[in-house]
Amino acid sequence: MSEKHEKLIDKKGIRLDGRKADELRPLKLEVGVLPNADGSAYVEHGKNKILVGVFGPREVHPKHLMRPDRMVLKCRYHMAPFSVPERKSPAPSRREVELSKVIRESLEPALFPELYPRTGIDVYVEVLQADGGTRCASITAAALALADSGIPMRDLVVACAAGKVEDTVVLDLYDAEDKLGAADVPVAYMPNLNAVTLLQMDGALSPEEFEKAVSMAMEGCKQIYAMQKEALKNKYMKIKEETKEETEE
Repeated sequence: MSEKHEKLIDKKGIRLDGRKADELRPLKLEVGVLPNADGSAYVEHGKNKILVGVFGPREVHPKHLMRPDRMVLKCRYHMAPFSVPERKSPAPSRREVELSKVIRESLEPALFPELYPRTGIDVYVEVLQADGGTRCASITAAALALADSGIPMRDLVVACAAGKVEDTVVLDLYDAEDKLGAADVPVAYMPNLNAVTLLQMDGALSPEEFEKAVSMAMEGCKQIYAMQKEALKNKYMKIKEETKEETEE
């Protein structure tokens, strides 16, 4: 075990960034940030900075992808070349293609595709700065952007990860913990329906550790879910105040 790895959690159980094992990173959520999109959201989750734009329902391109009985959800996850310390190629990587599919499949259970036949919804996820856990932060922001667009949803989808670092199960891994830790368990969840839409695991955990990681991730999801709802309320409270000021003038 390397000296750097040993310092990820100290003897008191405090992680390198000052958090306890069950603490989330600081989180900022905002909706309605892109005036040209039908719905949009911005998230700062720790050092992650992610922008999401939603367009649709609209005509599907290319047309052969159109479904006569349902809407088609398309998602593009992309990391900006400057989002990581070593410049990334702007061309889509295999990982970005995979995460685009993962994010799409996490969001689909929350939607009513039969309401919009022969149409498509496009979700564009742009990672401006990455520091571990971008797939979870992207799902959280994408669900907010869909809600902001006015598309009917069964519930908001919220995502959070837990994992194992130095024999300790911890919540919300950042980049160093993700790379040097023993396991990572991303979970996407619809709290109001108590339904999991994504469950993945990278690494090795005992059955007890896996159960603890999933439970911890779901508790993290519930905390973020409250912030999601607050972010949506803040947008409409702001609109209400602006309308009131215009009426008074």
